[in-house]
Amino acid sequence: MKLLHTADIHLREDQDERWEALLKVIEVGKHNHIDVLAICGDLFDGGVDAESLRPQIREVFSSTGFKVLIIPGNHDRQVFKASMYFGEDVLILGDTPVEYGDVRVIGLPFEPIHGEQLLKRIRELEAVLTPDKKNVLLCHGELLDAFFSRTDFGPEGEGRYMPFKLSYFEQLEVGYVLAGHFHSKFDVWRLKNGGYFVYSGSPVSITKAETGQRKVNLFEVGDPPGQVLLDTFHFHEVSLELDPFKDEDPIQLVQAYLKRLHPKAALILTVKGYVNSEQLKMTEPDIVARIKETTTGKCAEESYEFKDISGILENDLFKSFTCEAEESGYTAAEDIKGLRDITIRAMMRAGL
Repeated sequence: MKLLHTADIHLREDQDERWEALLKVIEVGKHNHIDVLAICGDLFDGGVDAESLRPQIREVFSSTGFKVLIIPGNHDRQVFKASMYFGEDVLILGDTPVEYGDVRVIGLPFEPIHGEQLLKRIRELEAVLTPDKKNVLLCHGELLDAFFSRTDFGPEGEGRYMPFKLSYFEQLEVGYVLAGHFHSKFDVWRLKNGGYFVYSGSPVSITKAETGQRKVNLFEVGDPPGQVLLDTFHFHEVSLELDPFKDEDPIQLVQAYLKRLHPKAALILTVKGYVNSEQLKMTEPDIVARIKETTTGKCAEESYEFKDISGILENDLFKSFTCEAEESGYTAAEDIKGLRDITIRAMMRAGL
């Protein structure tokens, strides 16, 4: 059985980049002839009117050629109701397993539980995850074994969200734990029983903390998880360090980055380092204005931290120190650059 795993789309409407991401996930599923699409929580954003989106949801999930399994996450657990119908090929999965040939899939939707209560809940799954089937568990929560910052989980508040450890799943006959809630990136851990714990990451950037091209998890049950890149909206972070000792035009450097930028990406740009405005024939405000003109419509965020040091570069003390450093036996370019940076910072602090 071929399975596609994603999570954390946070739908709000049917005409934005999140909706486009859902359509792209379905397109990937069709192209790869999958059997099941697993959405492991937070299909909807918190407080969204899911009822108004249901007609469109039913339409995109119809005639796909595959089944769709959805579990509620911490953002949309109040959205799903027993009476809701999302299409004949769609199932809101709980702890009642569904089977496709020799594969059994079971859900562990988000609940506001933790500790012994959560561990007990997971151990109850032992009765249905048995060795006579290839078992797949869908869940939504926070893995404590790995270090995450709070921003890795999307627009969350403080507190833990159904926190579990890899050891909680050791006694289960499970080949895959497919998880949602961790937005930042695709990540995989091996379970002691030989199985896999997988976060797919969000298929679209929800916050600026989710940088880089987004992914989904596509695999044949029995094989390792597999990453597939998506052509969906995402943030791309670039930190550009200007070096006044290189014959480089800051504007041309930015233009070169933009040429390589994915068409669905929004740039988070930081420009730092030093410039020689005398050599460039541009002041600091001129450089910022030219870069902003170059990045119009392509930047989500810009930060300018570079400094003009033309005065220091022409200072006799700096010239003398640079000559001595180059004559003292330092040959590596990074060593000479490091000495220059230290000297520049010291002279800036001294007001020279």
